[in-house]
Parts: sequence; C-alpha cells; structure tokens
Amino acid sequence: MTDIYSFLDQHQIPYVRVDHPPVYTCEEAERLVPPLPGVHTKNLFLRDSKGKQHFLVVVGWEKQVDLKALAAVLKISKLGMASPERLLRYLSVEPGAVTVLGVVNDQQHAVEVVIDIPIWRSPALHCHPLVNTATLAIASEDLERLFKICGTPFRIVNIPSRTAETP
Repeated sequence: MTDIYSFLDQHQIPYVRVDHPPVYTCEEAERLVPPLPGVHTKNLFLRDSKGKQHFLVVVGWEKQVDLKALAAVLKISKLGMASPERLLRYLSVEPGAVTVLGVVNDQQHAVEVVIDIPIWRSPALHCHPLVNTATLAIASEDLERLFKICGTPFRIVNIPSRTAETP
C-alpha cells in the first residue's frame, strides 16, 4: 500500500487533513469528523455484471444512486456492488475506507473513477487517506492532476439518483 501522504507531498498535491475516530458510515462521519472546507462524499465501488469493469463512483453523501440508470449512462449492461475482496485487490483498501485516493494503488489502471458533476464543481471534496481515521479535503483540479499522474481513467457525469433531491 502506498504511503499516501508521501505520494501527495512528492507530487505537490495540497490537502487539508483532520484526524478522527474510525468512521464507517456517512452518519458517523457527520458526527465525528471535524469541519473541513469542501463537500462530504461517499464512494461506491462497483463492477459490471461480468466483473470485468470496475468503477469508483463519487457522489454527495446524501445521494441515493440509481444503479440501473447509472449503467445506462456508463453504457454497460448492469452494475452491482463489488466484493470486499475486489476492493482490496484493486484499491488496497478495506470496506469503510473506500476512497478516491485508492487509485494510487491501482497499478493496472483497472478502475475508472466516475464523479458526480456537483461534487466536481465544489471547491474541494472530502476523502479518506486510505484509512477511515482521517479525512482530507482536496481541490478537484488537484485530484485531476493525481488521476493523470496515476494514469487513472475518470469522467465527470450527472449521476442519476433514486429519489428527487433538492439542489
């Protein structure tokens, strides 16, 4: 597993860090994570029906993703949650610590990052530094640079929601 802080510092990717007790849900994060600039996110590690394509989907933590509609947006037949074993194999993180920064461990470039447009447009987004005992705020343009450094495919799309949301 990559030392994420050394990686970020080496590539001059700025971040703001807060440490906190382990968090496993968005509700726990809301209670336990000190305030940071940017938006709260949640991450879904998904796979296609054959397990050949993998996606790390980043949305606001209140959003309920419509997987069937997202599959259509991504132009694949079906999406489902990937197993903890796949998560460990591809991103070297455990459930509860799923993070966009896991792409630093994806040497095969097997995971495509898909970020919701409103999240990308925010000044910064929150993510775990490969563990769930800290949270970082990183600007979108710095994440884009990280993706390019890592060779990570990514796209910014309007991720469909299962329920109507207020802006």
